[in-house]
Amino acid sequence: MFMVASGPILWETKRQDTVVLSTVETEFMALSRVIAQALWISKYFEEIRLLVTKPVLIYADNNGAIALSSNDKNHRRTKHIDVQHYFVKEYIKANDITFQYIPSSMNLADFLTKSLPRDTLWRTIASLGLTQ
Repeated sequence: MFMVASGPILWETKRQDTVVLSTVETEFMALSRVIAQALWISKYFEEIRLLVTKPVLIYADNNGAIALSSNDKNHRRTKHIDVQHYFVKEYIKANDITFQYIPSSMNLADFLTKSLPRDTLWRTIASLGLTQ
């Protein structure tokens, strides 16, 4: 979910097309989609002459996926991940993108992909500015 001026401007939920062996793989693939969207939004904002601060900060709730994205080495357990997802590493190395860990309890996008307890859902809705 992309936020500008404390409000959501873009979000997406999608069933993953590939079978994965771990949550790290799932999150890594999701991060590659997020980065593609972040790059598109950055370029769009630059075209309409809005200030874009670099590096673009992306919050993620999976330390394994953050580590895999930031690590230059290939691992035997991840060698089967499709090459299309590895462009993430180039943008991190170029300092265009940076990650910050956020606990799942603070992740505002969780309500898009999983059921949440009522209190957590209402807190998320209020944090998104969707209530009065």
